[in-house]
Amino acid sequence: MNFRVSSSPHNRTQRKTSDVMLAVSLACIPGILTQVWFFGIGVLVQIALAIAAAICAEAICLRQRNRSLTQLKDNTALLTGLLLGICLPPLAPWWVAIIGAAFAIIIAKQIYGGLGQNLFNPAMAGYVVLLVSFPVAMTLWLPPVNLIEYELSAWDMILVIFTGYSDQGYSLAQFRTSLDGFTMATPLDAIKTGLSNQQTYQEIIQQSIFSNDLGIGWMQVNLAYLLGGLWLLQRKIINWHIPLTFIVTLFLLCLFSYLAAPGSIAGPWIQITSGATMFAAFFILTDPVSASTTAKGRILYAALIAFLVFIIRNWGGYPEAVAFAVLLANMCVPLIDYYTKPRTYGHVKG
Repeated sequence: MNFRVSSSPHNRTQRKTSDVMLAVSLACIPGILTQVWFFGIGVLVQIALAIAAAICAEAICLRQRNRSLTQLKDNTALLTGLLLGICLPPLAPWWVAIIGAAFAIIIAKQIYGGLGQNLFNPAMAGYVVLLVSFPVAMTLWLPPVNLIEYELSAWDMILVIFTGYSDQGYSLAQFRTSLDGFTMATPLDAIKTGLSNQQTYQEIIQQSIFSNDLGIGWMQVNLAYLLGGLWLLQRKIINWHIPLTFIVTLFLLCLFSYLAAPGSIAGPWIQITSGATMFAAFFILTDPVSASTTAKGRILYAALIAFLVFIIRNWGGYPEAVAFAVLLANMCVPLIDYYTKPRTYGHVKG
């Protein structure tokens, strides 16, 4: 018999990076399919563009650094492009995905030294750069396809992405008009804009994009990503500390604020079933490189992001705040890890 001598801990599960990245990508499938159902095939086009740009950028960087292109097999570039593509509006111009993915790989990952060295989550760094640089293109979200005033086929979506107009000559602005005449982005954006225009909360949720106080399409998408996230937990690809802490903290902050001032902010249920809440909880915050590495640190990290999301969503300049919150928390991770790292056995505090 052969015995392997190694240091503790001995009861560890060995997984290849490529397998973990592939598992996370597969867990996104329920959410992606739900997005396609409600927002059209443009979702797949954006994902394909972002993945292709991310892999090409990674290959170029590896070649320039005299590294082997076999590193592409770790699937990290694929996952970065996938996560970024999911976040993009379905009918955003084609160049948006390419610029965002290139920035995510070249600036947010490779300049720091590549896999395992980046301080910031690459996908969120690329998304924030796009949001700040091209705010109009990045806020061109559609109502669910069944609520759009003009019929929009798969071919029309492809044409809008690459040319700006459908086969019938309709522009993206026309497709953003829902059946009730509202031009809207997301439920959170509709609520925030309505409240700033002195509308009551009850008036706002009468729009066709809402049903039972929840956003049509967005609720189902969030539940689909929740399903994928639970599968990752079951497979022990991620641990529970970050997702549970983030969701519970955000819900409680919204609940207490909503009870203290009803109608002044979106309710707690719509806050956790709209925007990127579930997607962020299971697929963004759990990034093993840019998140905290200790159990206590993960809880503090997730709670900090929930607090920042709550503040920015309700009082900041953007209705969706996950990307900004993640990048701000990424900067705090070294400090969080320093104060939450476990002490070695026998350590005497001096």
